[in-house]
Order: sequence, then C-alpha cells, then structure tokens
Amino acid sequence: MAPPLRLELSLPEWVADAVEWEHGFAGNDERMRLVIALARENVVRGTGGPFAAAVFERGTGRLVSVGLNGVERLANSSAHAEMLALALAQRRVASFTLNAPALPEHEIVSSCAPCAMCLGAVLWSGVRRLVWGALREDALAIGFDEGPVFPESLDYLRARGIEIVAGQLRDEARAVLELYARSGGHIYNP
Repeated sequence: MAPPLRLELSLPEWVADAVEWEHGFAGNDERMRLVIALARENVVRGTGGPFAAAVFERGTGRLVSVGLNGVERLANSSAHAEMLALALAQRRVASFTLNAPALPEHEIVSSCAPCAMCLGAVLWSGVRRLVWGALREDALAIGFDEGPVFPESLDYLRARGIEIVAGQLRDEARAVLELYARSGGHIYNP
C-alpha cells in the first residue's frame, strides 16, 4: 500500500466562532490575552495541548491567523501552535514569507516560549517580531521538554532582525499550563 500523498492540518471548528477576526488588537497585552484565551479554550474543550499562537500585522494589530496545539488531535508531532499559525498566515497572504516586499511587517505572539522546531519556523517565516508569555521553565515545570533552545538560539534570531519579547503576561499564560497539568493533560514528549 502506498503512503498517504496528502496532508491536512486544521484548527478545531470552534475557533471560527471564538475569534473576533475583524477586531484590531492593540498592543502586546491585548494580543497576548487573545492567545492565552485560545490556549485555555483548547484545554477546556479537550482539543489539544495548552499552547496557542497568532500572527498579526505588527503596525495595525490586524489578526492574520491563529494556531492551536494539535499534536495529538492531528497525530502530527509538528502540529504546534506556532507552526499552524505561521502556515495559515502564509496561506492567507499567499506567500511563503511574511516578509515579502508588498506585505506589512508581521509578528507572532505565542502563549509560551517556542520550542526548538518553532524557533526555526519563526526564523524562516518572515515575521519580524516574536512575543511569548509563559517561559521555557514554566513548560518544563509541567513536563514539556522544549528541546535544544539556548541563549545563542535567541541571539541568532536577533542578529537576523527579529525582535524578541519574553514573559508578556507570564502569570496568565503559566496558569493555562498549570490548568492543563491539573486536568490530567497528556505530556506527549518522546
């Protein structure tokens, strides 16, 4: 039997009604609160892990896409929130890079510090800014291993013009991780 020749990545259906797509999200706090609310809803509804991300036009705050952790739901180890948010944003703007000349500057906001894979995706995606809430140690505290992320990893991104803001609304973001742990959420690291 031949292997599958098609791959589909999707968000849970509830997302379409849970997001105010036409709302302009002003500033770090408002953007992060959207991402944290989506991560919490993903946990409460049992549709994925405690992580969410969103891509915004940096200047206007226009929401371009959202992503939710779907590793188990989609049976795909790469279905992290950041990966889905970036892929859906690129699909929406019809470009493999969010840094194309005709596009406005984009940023990604994540409920937690990105893992090694997602940092690589951020580098190649074309976003110019990365903001996250919960820190790496918050994810480690409940058992998630975010892989080989070193201070040099972040320095590499900065050297390539990507601004990084860490710990935005950390306590609120960490509370979603703790909710997931208390509710018996599966830690699916290898």
